[in-house]
This record gives sequence, C-alpha cells and structure tokens, in this order.
Amino acid sequence: MDSPSPRAAPRFDSNRAWQQALAAISANREVLLALAGVFFLLPGLAFSLLFPQPTPPAGADQKAAAAYLMDYYSRMLPYALPVFVMQAGGTLGMLTLLTDRRRPTVAEAIRTGFGAILPYLASQLIVGFGMGMVAVLIMVLFVMLNAKSFGVLAMLVVLVYAVVCTSLAAPVIAVEGVRNPIRALTRSWHLVRGNSLRLAFFLVLVLVATSVVVMVITALGGTLLGLLLPKALAVTGAAVISATLGALLALIFVAILASTHAQLSGPEAQGA
Repeated sequence: MDSPSPRAAPRFDSNRAWQQALAAISANREVLLALAGVFFLLPGLAFSLLFPQPTPPAGADQKAAAAYLMDYYSRMLPYALPVFVMQAGGTLGMLTLLTDRRRPTVAEAIRTGFGAILPYLASQLIVGFGMGMVAVLIMVLFVMLNAKSFGVLAMLVVLVYAVVCTSLAAPVIAVEGVRNPIRALTRSWHLVRGNSLRLAFFLVLVLVATSVVVMVITALGGTLLGLLLPKALAVTGAAVISATLGALLALIFVAILASTHAQLSGPEAQGA
C-alpha cells in the first residue's frame, strides 16, 4: 500500500505523546499485557535463565576474557535470533491493536504483525548496516585526524540521530501498510524531520527514567529474594522480576511509538 506523500511534520508534543501512550495502554491493558507477556516476558525469562549474564573467570587476562565472551555470544546467537523475530512480530501486532481504527481482533492483529515482519526485519538490517558503515567511516576519519575522542562523540551523535529518524518505521509498516522497507524508512524520516531533537530528548528521557526505575526495583527485589529464598529460587525470582519489567518497558515504548506516529502522521494515516 502506498504511503501518503511526504510532508513537513507538525511540531512534536512530548507531553501529549506520553499521555496518549498511557491512555492507550489503560484502554487496552488486558490484551496488551497478555501480548507483552507472550512476546516479551516469556522469551525474556527463558533467555535470561538459559543464558545468564556472562562473568569471565576470576583472574582471566584480557585475551581470555574476550575469548570467554565470544564463546558466550556464539552459543547465545542461535537462540537470540528467534527471540528477536518473535518480539518483532509482537511489536507490530501491538502497534496494530493500538492504532487500527477498524478494531481488529487479537488474532487479526497478530496475523497482521507477523505478516509485516519481513519488511520490518529488512528495514532493521538496512539501518544496522548503514549505521555500522557510518560508524566505521567516522572513526577512521577522526583517527586519521588524531582526534579519537571527538570521533566517538561524533559517532554517538550520528547514531542517535539515525535511530530517532528511523524510529517510526515500525508503525509506518504496521499502521500505514507500507511494505517496502526503503519507503518505510524514508517515510519515517519525513515524519520525524523538524522534530528530531525534541523526539530524541523525549525518548532518551523516557529510557533513562524507566531504566533507573527498572534497575532499582530489580536490585531491591533481587536482594530481598536473596535474603528470603535459597539461591536457586532467588535467581529464578530475580529473572522473573527482570523479565516482567522488561516486558512492561517494551509495552511502554511500543505505545509511545504508536502515539508519536499518530501525532506526526495525522488521522488520515491511521488504519490505512
């Protein structure tokens, strides 16, 4: 389905986006919590139990520690890819539920989400490859200029800008029905254009605030469980807390993407 013609996006209102995201979650909380549990909590919990955070052996030198981490990630990757695909489909399905005015059923939303997964994955591969190439070029340039520290800063700025400008690709694919990944990324860039700084500040602020809350609750919960339960049960309980908070955090960001897209695209794009 063709996307609307590119136009200048209206001014982004972060307070409105936040309030609309919370209102959407509240209005659909039962089904959204169920989907977040299936597509984020359960895979996250299984993954954290199967692959706990790696800790290199005590006294290992840099080479041994690097080899240990490489072995960990090589074992983890075959399991991480299906989890990523599952969470991508869940994200697109939740976006459909949050934004489609035709009021699809849960089954229809899930089918729509997984039906759009290939263009979404392609868009993410394009973004990842492009960001990697740009990061390498920036670092090579600044190393040649003997200004590596400035290169790291410039790389971070460019990467954050790229992430923000392509952040609406998922709702563009799920809501507007755009199936060409290049066009979805272009559409996202046009929607964000003129609001990139405001949107970046908002997303970073939400990420930092929610991450702090998650870390505090996880630390307190883990400590309390460690005092009350045997070690094995305490580890499992801490993993449950972490996975639950991670699923809630994912749901919040999906709702924010939906509300941001609705605000910047206008009502004509919803349920297109």
